[in-house]
Amino acid sequence: MIHFKKQIANSILGAINELWPTAELTAAEIADMLEYPPDEAMGNLAFPCFKLSRVLRAAPPAIASAIAEKMDASDIAKISVAGGYLNIHLSDAYLAASVLSSIEDKRENYGSSDMGVGKNVVLDYSSPNTSKPFHIGHLGTTVIGHSLKLLHQFCGYNCIGINHLGDWGTQNGKQIVAFRKWGNKETVEEMGCDGLVELYVKFHEEAEKDPSLNDEARAEFKKLEEHDPDNIALWKWFLDISLREYNVTYKQLGITFDHYMGESFFSDKMEAQIQIMRDKDLLKLDDGASIVDLSEYNMPPCLILKRDGASLYPSRDIAAAVYRKNNFAFDKCIYVTSAGQSLHFAQWFKVMELMGYDWVNELVHVPYGTVSIGGAKLATRTGNVVLLKDLFRQSIEKVQEIMMEKNPDLPNRDEVAEAVGVGAIVFHYLYNSRIKDINFILENALSFEGNTGPYAQYTYARTCSIQEKAGNLDLSGSPVITAPEESALLVTLSKFPEKVLDAVDQYEPSIITRYVIDVCTAFNRFYQNCPILTAEDETVRASRVRLARAAGIVLRNALRLICIKTPEKI
Repeated sequence: MIHFKKQIANSILGAINELWPTAELTAAEIADMLEYPPDEAMGNLAFPCFKLSRVLRAAPPAIASAIAEKMDASDIAKISVAGGYLNIHLSDAYLAASVLSSIEDKRENYGSSDMGVGKNVVLDYSSPNTSKPFHIGHLGTTVIGHSLKLLHQFCGYNCIGINHLGDWGTQNGKQIVAFRKWGNKETVEEMGCDGLVELYVKFHEEAEKDPSLNDEARAEFKKLEEHDPDNIALWKWFLDISLREYNVTYKQLGITFDHYMGESFFSDKMEAQIQIMRDKDLLKLDDGASIVDLSEYNMPPCLILKRDGASLYPSRDIAAAVYRKNNFAFDKCIYVTSAGQSLHFAQWFKVMELMGYDWVNELVHVPYGTVSIGGAKLATRTGNVVLLKDLFRQSIEKVQEIMMEKNPDLPNRDEVAEAVGVGAIVFHYLYNSRIKDINFILENALSFEGNTGPYAQYTYARTCSIQEKAGNLDLSGSPVITAPEESALLVTLSKFPEKVLDAVDQYEPSIITRYVIDVCTAFNRFYQNCPILTAEDETVRASRVRLARAAGIVLRNALRLICIKTPEKI
């Protein structure tokens, strides 16, 4: 639709310049004013003339009528006037020829753009705390972050995905204390992250009875920062166990990272930044801790060092940002974390500004809401978690059961069941605006009807089936449009490039997820109401097969951008 908007905007501008030579409007300004009518019967696009009333010194209905008479767009659209609006009905023939040829020519690149060519984007996402298994609370940062990476890549950006592992902090001291008091190597090796998290939960249970354990944990972390060899050895072992388990989940999601740079990577890079704060007289002592006072900016103080001199999150994040700017020359650095960390990011962004880093506006925090199961909040320290591997397993098993009933002879059934089962969870998570809190219900996610991943994947598989059954049908002729469902599907497909730009601009994968449902809805109406392979007229049959193929291309491209795999048979 971007292409159509530009053409219509140029046609409107030509009419305005002829009627009002001193208007001084641009085609880009007019394109931005174009709207989608609330009812498709009113047109595919609408141009409100109200905003021009003051500039052109005329009533909106008079402006609309004058422009409609002067516009030269008969080969593109039919123009009608409704009050102060120009309603634009795109020509079916032009729509079919333009959209189908664009999709068929670009195929896997349809919807992409070059807006980011020559620009670097660093994305910091997933970043689980080590020694703890992936639970559903980690899903948001992981799939939102990777989707944003794919979207930016699709728009030409050079993207660097970084997994900023939470592998440095007091929680590591707690893990070390817990292992030495209650753990053994054989059990932990056998249980993996499950064994480590059991020890972590036990630490918090025991610390409720004996708060001095927290002092022990802080002391062990301080020793870790001082590179005590025994603590370093334990820390590395915990890290290896964690990464082995995380990589299983990442493989299921189809996610890879360019770098694993945890907080520990920056342990020797913080002092230089802390010294800058000292030199600029930003650091103040507060009850023995080093802080930056942000009361002037209506924020609590930003804690930089604990009383014992141990580092805190802001000092590590500042060191990481400087390292990334120096080494990756980013134009934008995106952090995908819980909305609960919004104050933290606002604080250390402000500290960096006060330190004199003039590129701080290139740092972007992308927050997202919380997830619960049955309304219960998740917390590792209490053991109230739903592990992602368990959720994936349950989902895959349920899909297996459905497939055994509906398509027991399906080749690669295990692979397809994993793609659908995992995809169902990801799609369900990404369907709503990222900032909204989610109460996750597996049964809803797994439905093959409604706004779900299985419904989208099944629709894609249907487009593949049509192509397969069409065989060697000659598709080289000019397309024809004979039904409103065909036009509606073409209009929906034409919107994909615009949706991609909106998703990048708003850091919002749900724009693509909801668009996928729009395509599925339009396609299935077309499929139900327009005979495709059984159409009597061969030209109509070929056009409809091409339209089904185009819908499949767009669905595959869109689903890929939200981390969803696309089996051709389900």
